[in-house]
Amino acid sequence: MAATMVKLALPHHFFPQIQEPNFRSITKEPIKPTNRAHLGKNYSHCRSKNGSFSTMSENKNGKIRRLIEEFKPEIPIEEAFTPPSSWYTDPDFYSHELDHIFYTGWHPVGYTDQIKEPRDFFTGRLGSIEYVVCRDEEGKLHAFHNVCRHHASLVASGTGKSSCFVCPYHGWTYGLDGKLVKATRITGIKNFKANEMGLVPIRVAAWGPFVLVNFEDGATPNEILDNKTVSSEWLGSAAEVLSANGIDSSLDYVCRRVYTLECNWKVFCDNYLDGGYHVPYAHKGLASSLKLGSYSTEMYEKVSIQSCGGNKTGDHSEEEFDRLGSKAFYAFVYPNFMINRYGPWMDTNLVLPLGPKKCQVIFDYFLDASLTDNVAFIGKCLEDSERVQEGLESPAYNMGRYSPNVEMAMHHFHCLLHRNLTI
Repeated sequence: MAATMVKLALPHHFFPQIQEPNFRSITKEPIKPTNRAHLGKNYSHCRSKNGSFSTMSENKNGKIRRLIEEFKPEIPIEEAFTPPSSWYTDPDFYSHELDHIFYTGWHPVGYTDQIKEPRDFFTGRLGSIEYVVCRDEEGKLHAFHNVCRHHASLVASGTGKSSCFVCPYHGWTYGLDGKLVKATRITGIKNFKANEMGLVPIRVAAWGPFVLVNFEDGATPNEILDNKTVSSEWLGSAAEVLSANGIDSSLDYVCRRVYTLECNWKVFCDNYLDGGYHVPYAHKGLASSLKLGSYSTEMYEKVSIQSCGGNKTGDHSEEEFDRLGSKAFYAFVYPNFMINRYGPWMDTNLVLPLGPKKCQVIFDYFLDASLTDNVAFIGKCLEDSERVQEGLESPAYNMGRYSPNVEMAMHHFHCLLHRNLTI
């Protein structure tokens, strides 16, 4: 990719292995909130009478509740402290996040280009959930838990085209509608109903070029979802704003890059949501291409939109300005999806949690593959994210502060997290 493309795709975080997808291969009078912050970690509850460290006595839910309550969303941003570092490092908190954030609501998992034709499919994983998305012979969109009903082997892998899914373990075979069509060597089995042993369905829908899934219980194999309902649930009133700013399916899909970062998934999101705060310091080249004084942020129910004008007087060529266009548009869709639109180009960043201190970020580029190869910019973003994770683990740091005039979107993100995580 040319340097300009990635430069525009700012609030990014980036990273090293490259993966080019082959879509066609088989394969709560209230007490006034206190603004007192705990400026250091409290390890006192971790030491037993004999001086040795021991497991904290409080139960898991009590611990999680305490951690959640350390952040006070009702305090205005000018007085507020950021969430405690434990939100970014604690394994139990991470597990709670998966259940209350990622296993509920709509989540983008891919693109319509990956399933353009009948029999196309792609697979993925979010937390502990393996899924497969496909189109059946008639072109109907489906999604299922990618788990054989016999002994739980995965039935599909990668992306490609297939007429059925055959479990590689014992040969059980499923149609693209999820129905079990063949179960090998079950002679003598009793009370077996093939029509109850199909792949477990997942709600699936498409909005613009994005394929979405919802892991909440209650999906049925032939469920028909209203796109307006899905749009409202996923984007709220921001849907029209996104459409008006060119977030649609008219762009050509180009390529994918996948990176693994040694940091909590929220670190990447926080960086994206700092209102361009880090740009003049971490990305001086990009700063010269943007009118940072014009940087603005708007918040919606589950979406925050940052925008900034292009700077034609910066230290760059006319060609680079033309690629940026007159405005850069950065949309963050809670909890982990970023859409970057500038000029005739667009790229997206999907942040997948891999553990309390590890995540994967998937960058998908639309239109021009030649503009996505700024290795130095990617390396710098990677370095910034992992350095923040190291600082979060220091006993000298527990909470930080917000810059009220630029980090509104980050505060909005943390308030949404608190609302979803509250037990």
